[in-house]
Amino acid sequence: MSRALLIVLDSVGIGGAPDAADFGDAGADTLGHIAEACARGDGDRAGLRGGPLHLPHLAGLGLGLAAQGASGRMPPGLAPSGPVAGAFGHAVESARGKDTVSGHWEIAGVPVDFAWGHFPATRPAFPPDLVRALVDEAGLPGILGDRHASGTAIVEEFGAEHVRTGRPICYTSVDSVFQIAAHEEAFGLDRLYALCTIARRLCDPYRIGRVIARPFVGDEASGFTRTANRRDYAVTPPADTLLDRLDAAGRPVVSVGKIGDIFAHRSTGREIKPGGNDACLTAALAALADLPDGGLVFANLVEFDTEYGHRRDVPGYAAALERFDARVPEIRAALRAGDLCLVTADHGNDPTWIGTDHTREQVPVLAFGPGLRPGTDLAPGPLGRIGFPAIGRMVARHLGLAEPEPLA
Repeated sequence: MSRALLIVLDSVGIGGAPDAADFGDAGADTLGHIAEACARGDGDRAGLRGGPLHLPHLAGLGLGLAAQGASGRMPPGLAPSGPVAGAFGHAVESARGKDTVSGHWEIAGVPVDFAWGHFPATRPAFPPDLVRALVDEAGLPGILGDRHASGTAIVEEFGAEHVRTGRPICYTSVDSVFQIAAHEEAFGLDRLYALCTIARRLCDPYRIGRVIARPFVGDEASGFTRTANRRDYAVTPPADTLLDRLDAAGRPVVSVGKIGDIFAHRSTGREIKPGGNDACLTAALAALADLPDGGLVFANLVEFDTEYGHRRDVPGYAAALERFDARVPEIRAALRAGDLCLVTADHGNDPTWIGTDHTREQVPVLAFGPGLRPGTDLAPGPLGRIGFPAIGRMVARHLGLAEPEPLA
């Protein structure tokens, strides 16, 4: 029996989805625009990186070819220099959104066929009844923010007042989220988590996908910094996911990063939640080393999205991609005979795009492992692409949980 490693590069889109215009994202291309910016010199930052985007290992697995299939153009520097070592393709999402939960659920076989609730871009953004109930149940003196905002910007704006008054900072975005930022020491981390638990229940009637705890530290003089103790409170998937099928079959599952939060901790097995891409990848590879046959390690690398996409940081995003690329040989070396590794994404977050929100994009699908026939186009048909659920089906088929079927 074989094993599988599924890695989601959070927000690494490779070109607008067919319906991108419906989301105001026609022309968005996270990977392509980063590569073009680096080729122009706009991705340089002293002490961090410089020059063209350098992803030789990912290019060798077919990343550039997947991007070319999605966008119609090869990103600068991403053409493979020799025979492609992996199977490659690009995937489109069917859900009526471009958020993390929808993307991951659909990858795991449960497309979101309903509309998430959203809070309007007004001031205030939240319904008065919701705010009143949250304040009363949690015993708060009130809230700050109450609008659409960038998380880093709103913490800088209200951090000092929050510490002074004890009022948490509540904000949202175009995604289906209710986010609460609070100081780990002045407000208390456990108190923030308890507050989010209350908010999760109160947001259910509004069909809000996630309540997110956004803890931070620091002070007014030195500035405020968000910590790795973020926690997401997602609604429960409406149907059985790939993880539920694995659990029912008695297969081991290890969830790394925010996977446990995204699936509301249902059938997520052993959960590991270190901070940062490198730490999450290290934890995933350590888990793989001990994983019994028939098991899955499912990892999310969130920093691409939170640290660089939302902050519209092209050099930072490019450097993060290069750091991941440098570890691809390590991933390949960790795979045993019969193992499969799939690298994909859940949506886009083009750091050159307007605003600070996700972008509706296609995502790469790179499959590799000992014994896998290299150079395979995963979607050679007339559309040249697969749906997100095909990713989970590949894992299920590899682990013997499903019969072979088309990757539509």
